[in-house]
Order: sequence, then structure tokens, then C-alpha cells
Amino acid sequence: MTNSQHERALHLRTLHRPGQPLVLPNAWDAASARLIEEAGAAAVATTSAGVAWSVGAGDGETMGRDRALDLIARVASAVSVPVTADIEGGYAEDADGVAETIRGVLDAGAVGVNLEEGPRPAAEHVDRIAAARKCAGAALFINARIDTYLLSLGDPATRLRDTLDRAAAYVTAGADGIFVPGVADAETIAVLAAELTVPLNVMARPGSPSIGELAALGVARISLGPAIALTAYAAARRATRELLTAGTYQALDGSLGFAEIDALMAAPARR
Repeated sequence: MTNSQHERALHLRTLHRPGQPLVLPNAWDAASARLIEEAGAAAVATTSAGVAWSVGAGDGETMGRDRALDLIARVASAVSVPVTADIEGGYAEDADGVAETIRGVLDAGAVGVNLEEGPRPAAEHVDRIAAARKCAGAALFINARIDTYLLSLGDPATRLRDTLDRAAAYVTAGADGIFVPGVADAETIAVLAAELTVPLNVMARPGSPSIGELAALGVARISLGPAIALTAYAAARRATRELLTAGTYQALDGSLGFAEIDALMAAPARR
């Protein structure tokens, strides 16, 4: 990790403040990352699903480590703010492979990762987090994703307790933050934020509490996952369907100007 990268890593840590959450619109390529930075985001997170779609692959580690690392490097080189990368389950079959991926992430210029458990046993995820921490040292921000709510794992009556137990084990293994996508009700979020000893990350979506409400609940990090990528792809499909059916161009109203986006992309990243 270079000196400037180390500084960005330390800065990323300071941005996780319960009650004053880090808000992360997720990028899927260099252009979206630069637009997100230009709009005022303090950091850029990637969406693994959006990244996979951008290279013609499906979500779920189908694009492989090399293509994922290439996209992470493109995003990190396009912006000056800290980049945290969604690396799914680590693009590896075991903990040693996760460590290899982490080395690639650091070489690519990112200073944080999301590492998801998926359906694998919690004990296996503990080993993966520990391997990532040992490889990266103290600087890399490891955001451990718990999928109990997203995948509806286990008994709903004990799901919150199970989530907290998993979180405690992951923090002991070296996680710096806990990401619980799929949880949307304020009461559960408040309990998670109060009980966790590290910053809580939730994924917002239509129907979720507002940013202000999540801040009041003690959330420290809010991300959108693939939502912005999905919105962009919906705009592309809508414009194409109108062109091919009606032969008109109404859907293009409100688009970015060519000169504006070209100047933004052509400018070197501020370092």
C-alpha cells in the first residue's frame, strides 16, 4: 500500500460515523465512479452485480477474480476519493484464495472491501475474514456482509440474534464493519446499531427509512447496491424501445451534455 493509498484508507475509516453516516452511491465502471465523485460523494463503493453486468457476466462471482480486479483498478484510478470494492465472497474457494484476492485489491488501489458470507457456514466466513485481515494488515477497511436477512436464513424468530452472533465472530476475526443488506424495518436496524461494536452498514432501497431516519437510528454507512446501475440500464432500455417503436426521442430529454461528460472523463483524477 502506497503512502497516498494509506492516507485514503485512514480517511475511509474516519467517514464511518454513527449518526453521520457515510452515504455510498455504488459505481459499476470508471465513468459512473467519476460522476459519483463529481456529485460530491466522500468515497466510492463498487457494486459487484453492476460490475459483472458491465463486462457481460451475471452476479455471483461468475466474472472471476481477474476481471473484477481490472474493474476495481479502473475505478480506483478514475477518482481521488477512497474506493471500497465489493468482492462478493472473495473470488476464491478457500481462505488462502481470499488472501490472494485481497493482495490484488490493494494492488488495484482500493482501500476497503465488502466480503459476503452468502450461504456458506459462519465458521468458514470467519476464516476468510481472518485471512483477509492477516494479508492486508490494519489499514484495509473490511466490511463483513451478513446475509441472514437478504437470503432469509434460519428461523425468523431468532434471525436477529443469529445476525448479532455472526457479527461478533466476524469482528473478532478482523472485520471493521458489518453490512446487513435486506433489513429495512427501523426497530431491527436500531437494535443492530446499538448492539454492534463496529459501524453498521445497511442497503437502502425504495421504502427504506430516509438517510436522516437511518442516521437517527445510529447507522454509520448507507449504500445502494446495484440500484443506480439498474436505473441507468432502465433508461437505456426505455430510450431504445421508444426509438424502435414510436421512432421518437423523448426519453433522451434530460441527458447529460456531451461536452460536460467528455470534459469530466478527460480530466485527470485529482490526487
